[in-house]
Amino acid sequence: MNRIHPLLRVALVGLFLAGVLLPFVQMIATSVHATRVHPGVAVGELSWINYRNLWSRPELRASIATSTLYVLVNIAITLPVALPAAYAFSRYRFLGDRHLFLALIAFRITPPVVLSLPLFQLFSELGLTDSVVGIALAHCLFNIPVTIWILQSFMDTVPREVDESAFIDGHSLPSYLLRVLVPMIRPGIGIAAFFCFVFSWIEVVFARILTVTGGKPVSMAIDALFGFTTDLGLIMALTTVSLVPGLVMIWFVRNHLSRGFRIGNL
Repeated sequence: MNRIHPLLRVALVGLFLAGVLLPFVQMIATSVHATRVHPGVAVGELSWINYRNLWSRPELRASIATSTLYVLVNIAITLPVALPAAYAFSRYRFLGDRHLFLALIAFRITPPVVLSLPLFQLFSELGLTDSVVGIALAHCLFNIPVTIWILQSFMDTVPREVDESAFIDGHSLPSYLLRVLVPMIRPGIGIAAFFCFVFSWIEVVFARILTVTGGKPVSMAIDALFGFTTDLGLIMALTTVSLVPGLVMIWFVRNHLSRGFRIGNL
């Protein structure tokens, strides 16, 4: 009986891994096979033709570059805004602080489509449609609450005596945040940047509504490839390429990722 339990655990883990990894194996396998007739390549033949076609099409290369810009601008806006807000929630107590914190978290679970129409009207008036800044600002509405939550959780682990010592040494609040606190919560900043990346990279509602002629991200480029004659191999190739940045980020924050879900003293 004791021998069965380890084997059962191995079997369950194997089934879990198979269920998770098999779709990715199928995706990669499809991406390296021709699913349509190409010059010199037969259907079903093992080939890199899909990846060559991906990089030869300007609109697909532009979609990857656009998504990268969305992520970078979004992170550049979100982190400087969320850092002092998280510090305020971590260190100060004021009337309604917990209620405000809960309201921010509750706002994060609001479906993006609910805000799509008012955001489109506002951004149209401001001339922010079809722009990287406009999409990044829309993403910030949902990323800032989560970033505050994550950073506040990490700041709670830093003793208040560190703050007092820094202020006695002559640090101002901005100096303390940038020179002392930020280095101490680097894992939290990395995790916050990861969550910002995930939302911006895969988000499609705002990208569909706030972009008309240009600025299409990789998620919409994949969607646009589906049609009456769909090149499934090309779609799988673009999907595979789009997963690489996320896998790289997961590798860097893998040892701290679970802490990003901690609620702290909420």
